[in-house]
Amino acid sequence: MPCAICQSRRPRRFCPGVRADICTICCGTEREATVYCPLDCEYLREAHKHEKPAAAGPHDFPNQDIRISEAFLRENNTLLAYLSLALPDAAMRLPDAVDFDVREALEALVRTYRALQSGVYYENRPTNPLAASICAAIQERIAEYRRKEREDLGIGRTRDADVLGSLVFLQRLEFSRNNGRRRGRAFLAFLKGLFPIEDPQIGPAQSLLVLP
Repeated sequence: MPCAICQSRRPRRFCPGVRADICTICCGTEREATVYCPLDCEYLREAHKHEKPAAAGPHDFPNQDIRISEAFLRENNTLLAYLSLALPDAAMRLPDAVDFDVREALEALVRTYRALQSGVYYENRPTNPLAASICAAIQERIAEYRRKEREDLGIGRTRDADVLGSLVFLQRLEFSRNNGRRRGRAFLAFLKGLFPIEDPQIGPAQSLLVLP
């Protein structure tokens, strides 16, 4: 049996994305380009370790007027950890969601919280249904985080500005981790690797967000 993708070369490995044996060349060229690769695929995980995403300088990031300081990250590490768990959880519930869908969702969320900063409630929703679904899920998680915070502390300490800054930080992280492949999920894989498995719906994550 030839490779299930090119139909010419000898297959060398099983591809869980196409559920058939493929050759190493097709694995490298079609990975996250034409194939939706499961994040637990050993070949994908190894490839992500050696990938070098396109260099993104400070001027390449969106929303440059929003300053994210080390002090801000320390003060909001629990919120950041919570969102870093909730984002891949929301995206991975959608079989076809990729990093670019997450990018659209984050941009819409940032626009929504920018409007709230100005005292205007305007919920920005992407036309992309996958991004819109991620966006709605994260909005629900943020509301849940704030509700749990009020229950635990008796007050709501998380401001819209804190949520906005956290979303912008994750947006910049996505730009730096996106590998540019049409069906790439390197950013989502990175977030999933940051923390032990836990349910973001239980409450705010207590882990610190540690980044390289």
